[in-house]
Amino acid sequence: MSNQKLKIVKIGGNVINNEEALFSFLKDFATLEGPKILVHGGGKKATEVSSAMGLKPQMINGRRVTDAATVEVVTMVYAGLLNKNITAKLQSFGCNAMGLSGVDANCILAHKRIVKDIDYGFAGDVDAINSEIINVLLQNNVTPVFCAITHDKNGQLLNTNADTIASEVAIGMSNLYKTELNFVFELKGVLDNIDDKDSVIAEINSEKYEQLIAQGIIADGMLPKMHNCFNSLKKGVDKVKIGDTSLVKNEIKLYTTLSL
Repeated sequence: MSNQKLKIVKIGGNVINNEEALFSFLKDFATLEGPKILVHGGGKKATEVSSAMGLKPQMINGRRVTDAATVEVVTMVYAGLLNKNITAKLQSFGCNAMGLSGVDANCILAHKRIVKDIDYGFAGDVDAINSEIINVLLQNNVTPVFCAITHDKNGQLLNTNADTIASEVAIGMSNLYKTELNFVFELKGVLDNIDDKDSVIAEINSEKYEQLIAQGIIADGMLPKMHNCFNSLKKGVDKVKIGDTSLVKNEIKLYTTLSL
C-alpha cells in the first residue's frame, strides 16, 4: 500500500433530492485535490418513478424489496438519470468524472442476497471490488461515480445498498491507498440529541458505539450505516467520517469521526 490518500464520499438521498444542496456539494467535491471516488444512492427518486409507472414500492424494515420490475426502475434511475446528471454536473465544474455501475468493467461483483427470514428479491451483497481497474481510472485523473447497481457475472443486475458499496469500495482500495471514507447526509454528524442538530458526537470508538446503541441514541436507519462504518475500519480503511455537505469543504466544521 502506498501513502497516497484516496477519498471515497457517499452522498445520501436527501442531498441528491435537493437541487441546490447537490449543486453546492458537487461544486465543492470537484475541488478536492488528489484521487477521489463518489458513490450515490437515490431511493426517493426511484420511489417517485415507480409510483408514476403504477408500481407500488415494497419496503420491509426500511429496505426496498427488489422484484423484477423494480430492478428495471432502479437501474434506469440510479445508473441512468441520477448517475449521468451527477457526472454531467461534475464535468461542468472541471472534474473529469466517469459515471459507472458495478457492472462496468466488472468493478463490483455481487450475489443475490440469500433468503433467510425475508426475501428481498434482487438485492445484491458485494463479493469483490475490482481495485485494479478502478485504479487505472484514478491514475489517469478520472473520478469514478458509482451508483447502487451491481451484478452477479451471470447477467443479473442487482440493487445494492449504496452505503455498503461505499464501504466495500473503500475496503477494496485500501490495499493500494490510505483510504478515507466519508458519509455525507443531511445532519452534521451522529447526534447525541435528535432534537438538537448541533449536538454532534465528535468521536465514536467501538466501545462508545455499543453504549450509544444500548441507550437508543443510535437506532433505526443509522444502525446499518454505522455497521458499514466499523466494518470498513476493521478491514483496512484508514479513517471514517460522518457529516453534512461541509465535510468536503476545507474549513472548520462539526462532524463525527469513527475509530476502533
